Amino acid sequence: MTQITVVLVDDHALVRLGLKTLINDQTDMRVIGEAGTAQEALGVVERLRPQVVLMDIRLPGEGGLEATRQIADRFPETKVVMLTSFADEELVMSAIRAGAVGYLLKEVGNEEVLHGIRSAVLGNSVMDASTTTRLFARVRASGRKEKEDAFRDLTEREMAVLYEVEQGKTNAEVAQSLNLSEKTARNYVSTLLEKLQMSNRIELATYAVKYHLSERMKHE
Repeated sequence: MTQITVVLVDDHALVRLGLKTLINDQTDMRVIGEAGTAQEALGVVERLRPQVVLMDIRLPGEGGLEATRQIADRFPETKVVMLTSFADEELVMSAIRAGAVGYLLKEVGNEEVLHGIRSAVLGNSVMDASTTTRLFARVRASGRKEKEDAFRDLTEREMAVLYEVEQGKTNAEVAQSLNLSEKTARNYVSTLLEKLQMSNRIELATYAVKYHLSERMKHE
């Protein structure tokens, strides 16, 4: 049986020992190297080319995120899974941006760690349940804030004009609907393009649809 090769990167020897014992007890995987700093990790990965690296975020020197970034750039065939004590959503996002395929808390059970290693080799994303819940909560909160801020800089009249543009109306039709002169309607559209940093009416209409302007106007 071909075994999954793993490198452990953690500045605590006892943590590495516990993980090594767990992993080497499995028939389908084995630890082939260890490192206690980011610099050591890069050297070990370059020399051994493991399939998976279990990486702590907080390491002496450059840190786990930078080590992950360099591994992802230089050795894309090696999958990095963060195994850390820090349940911080910003760290999760930073780890993903750095190139990690997964993020597990050290408090998770042994089976989750082993499952994470196997999943990483298959090219799957790895996340423990509690981290996934927090991350999705953050994404939802961010989405709500983005929606709330979408029309923050627009006046009520500008939003009304944007609503008419969303309906596909011409400047003349917007003017008639809102009891404006055509020139005033045209000026409002120009102001919307400038405020929202867009170049044409199609982009304005798309923006309005994206952030559910019609629904918002019905409730106001």
